[in-house]
Amino acid sequence: MTSDALTLRLNPALDLGRYAEIYARRGIVQIPDIFEPAVAEALERMLAGPLPWRLLMTDPDDKPIHFSQAEAQALGREKLDALAKDALLRARQNRGYLYYTYPMIEGYLRGWDPGHPIHQVTEFINGPEFLDLGRRVTGVVGVTKADAHATAYHPGHYLTRHLDYGDDHERRAAYVLGFSRNWQPDWGGLLLFLSEKQDVTEGYLPRFNVLTIFDIKYLHTVTQVSSFAGGVRRSITGWFRDDPAGRVS
Repeated sequence: MTSDALTLRLNPALDLGRYAEIYARRGIVQIPDIFEPAVAEALERMLAGPLPWRLLMTDPDDKPIHFSQAEAQALGREKLDALAKDALLRARQNRGYLYYTYPMIEGYLRGWDPGHPIHQVTEFINGPEFLDLGRRVTGVVGVTKADAHATAYHPGHYLTRHLDYGDDHERRAAYVLGFSRNWQPDWGGLLLFLSEKQDVTEGYLPRFNVLTIFDIKYLHTVTQVSSFAGGVRRSITGWFRDDPAGRVS
């Protein structure tokens, strides 16, 4: 798939007014069939293809660190396994995450992987059609841009519970574009929303061609993908933001 092989657009049959009403009432909404089938399938192939994933985790100070394939190889399996084991121990204390990512904004700005279609997706997510969807569904007219990260959760990967305010409270809503087919609840990787008492108030199965948008005030987690999961939980995720469009962060 080359960078000019795909015309990205939202499904023209979407009734955004209906989804905006749901979001206004609940602060969470799922929009099925966000893309037409041919577009969704092309995005699925891109995420399942030779994308230069980076292993993302937190360090002992809870700061994000990620390793390219070359960096991970240079580090060595023993050292990498030790880092992942330490991250798992911190996860017991509700700290951190472990999964594969491609930082789409960083990769775009730094010129990583020239010609890869992931950069076309980055442009689409920060283009007028997708940002307008964010404004219309969330009701936040000041949305100026969106973060974007491709993610791939393999067995053992997780994201502990957290809020999505951002360093400068610039995030207005979170979104997840799901590209996981035939996922089973027992496989883990569930997006769960939690009450102040840590009870599960709502949960979502990874699905294919579905956009989930939720208010950043909601505590949430992605449960660990089980050892027997029959697939990879793939998505593109990020936040609709209202800080100046020219700001890079």
